Amino acid sequence: MRHLEQDARLTAWAEPAQKHPFDFFFAITSFINKTFVIAELEIRKLRHDPTELLTRAVQPALWLLVFGEVFTRIRAIPTGSVSYIEFMTPGILAQSVLFVSIFYGIAIIWERDLGIVHKFLATPTPRAALVLGKALSAGVRSLAQAAIIYVLALLLSVHMNWNPLALLGVIVIVVLGAAFFATFSLIIACLVKTRERFMGIGQVITMPLFFASNAIYPINIMPTWLQVISRINPLTYEVDALRGLMLAGGQMTYGFGVDFLVLAIATTILVIIGSILYPRVVV
Repeated sequence: MRHLEQDARLTAWAEPAQKHPFDFFFAITSFINKTFVIAELEIRKLRHDPTELLTRAVQPALWLLVFGEVFTRIRAIPTGSVSYIEFMTPGILAQSVLFVSIFYGIAIIWERDLGIVHKFLATPTPRAALVLGKALSAGVRSLAQAAIIYVLALLLSVHMNWNPLALLGVIVIVVLGAAFFATFSLIIACLVKTRERFMGIGQVITMPLFFASNAIYPINIMPTWLQVISRINPLTYEVDALRGLMLAGGQMTYGFGVDFLVLAIATTILVIIGSILYPRVVV
C-alpha cells in the first residue's frame, strides 16, 4: 500500500502542473502592478528634491525666450503658416524630454554603488518591469516639463490646441518619448558602468540627436545626408506628433499613427534589450 502511495506522489510531482486559464491574465496584472510600484518609487524622489523641476525649466525657457523670440523675427526659415516661435515650441518640449531622460541612466550607476540594484535583482520582480518602471518614471518627470512649456507658450502668445484629446495625445507622446530615451540611457549605463564615461557619452549624443531632428527647423531644408539621419531619429517622430497636437491647426508630416508606432516599437525593443543587460550593471 505504501509503495502505491509513493508511486502516486512521484507521478503527481513528475506531471506538469495544469495551467489555469486565468494564469496569463494574472501574470500580466502582476507585471503591470510591479512596473507601477517601481515607477512610484522613482517618482517619490521628486518629493525630496522638487527644485530639480525648476532647474530643468531654465534651459527650455532660455530657448523659447531668447532663441525663439529672436528667430521669430527672421522669416528666412520656412515654417509655413505658423510663426517660428510656434514652430519651435513643440521641438523645445521634445528637447526637454530628451535632456531629462538621456541622463537618467546615471541613477542606475548610483544605485549600483549604493547596493540598491543588488536588492532589486534579488527580488522576484521581472527585469523588464524594473526597466519599464524606471522608464515610466522618466515620463512623469517629463510631464512637469510639458506643463512649464505650456505656461511659457501662453506668455509668448503661442496659439495652442486645448482640445482634451490633443492634450491626452501630448501626454502619451511625452511619456513614450521619455521612456525611449530613458531606456536608451539605462542601456548605456549597463555597458559603460562608470559615471565619468556615462556623462561623456551622454553629452556627445544629446546635441546630435537634437540637431539631427525637425525640432528647430524643417527637414526639407536639411542637406540630403542629414535628412536620412533625421528620418531614422526617434526624436523626429516625437516632435512631429507634438507639433500636430500642441498647435492650433498644427499638421503632422507622418501622421499620429506612424509617430506613435515608431516610438512604441522602438521603446519596446529597448526595454527588452535593457531587461537583458540590466543585471550586467552590477558586474
